[in-house]
Amino acid sequence: MTRPLDHLVLPVTHIDVARERLGRLGFTVAADGRHPFGTENACVFLADKTYLEPLGIASQADCDAAVAKGNSFVARDQAFRFRCGDDGFSAVVFGTDSADADKAAYDGAQLSGGDMVEFSRPIVMPDGTQATGAFKLAFAADLRAPDVFFFACQRINAFPADRNALETHANGVTGISEIALSAEDPQAFAEFLETASGGVEPKEAALGLSFELPNGRLSIFSNEGMEAYFDAEPLVTDNGLRARAIVFSVGDLAVTAAHLAANGITHVSMNNRLLVKPAPGQGAIFAFEETQ
Repeated sequence: MTRPLDHLVLPVTHIDVARERLGRLGFTVAADGRHPFGTENACVFLADKTYLEPLGIASQADCDAAVAKGNSFVARDQAFRFRCGDDGFSAVVFGTDSADADKAAYDGAQLSGGDMVEFSRPIVMPDGTQATGAFKLAFAADLRAPDVFFFACQRINAFPADRNALETHANGVTGISEIALSAEDPQAFAEFLETASGGVEPKEAALGLSFELPNGRLSIFSNEGMEAYFDAEPLVTDNGLRARAIVFSVGDLAVTAAHLAANGITHVSMNNRLLVKPAPGQGAIFAFEETQ
């Protein structure tokens, strides 16, 4: 079945750097969370039930041990950092009710991104209470695109439902409307993205392709498209697929602009959006657009 967007993984050099940068951008950042395999995060939860996962390294030794044991999540994070650096946008994550079924689908299409990963971790709420989240992950990857991967995330024990305090942001962001990927030839990755998303058929779009998920849009733009829509310089390293930009929905763009200006965040206005270029702790282009 068609899979909704669940969250986005943004590797960072240090979780405190991400917390400071995201805070200045106007996001409410959750308490640090530690994974049992050496990574840590400080998530940004949105009202549309998607979220950002800035991902840091809490223990390199634990990460190395996890990779040696075949942990696909940590192995792909380490590979991304080696090739692209410690700040970036490495993974798009879909929600699922059955990671086992997704694993079988990815294997059947010869697009497996490695062994499944199951884990749990504590979650600290704003009032100090603690819950436990448990997850099961199935990975999809294309050998032609080593610098981005996708996985389906089944929440065995879901996040607490009452997250209102964490989902309210000073910049007015309410959700994610679009994820922008880039490739020299977007059509080359159409079948891969269709499989990874659970069968969403690609649609021809200006300077690329689009995939309409149940709760947002996944787009692949050519280099020309990234420049036209996001003022992004072309990547010249290879011909693979890369995750480049996140478009956020806001209720009042003037409120967002005022917050960015007050916090010294450099931004430009383009195509009825506010664009913020990547920076330490923010590994993707952030775009803000007003939606009704």
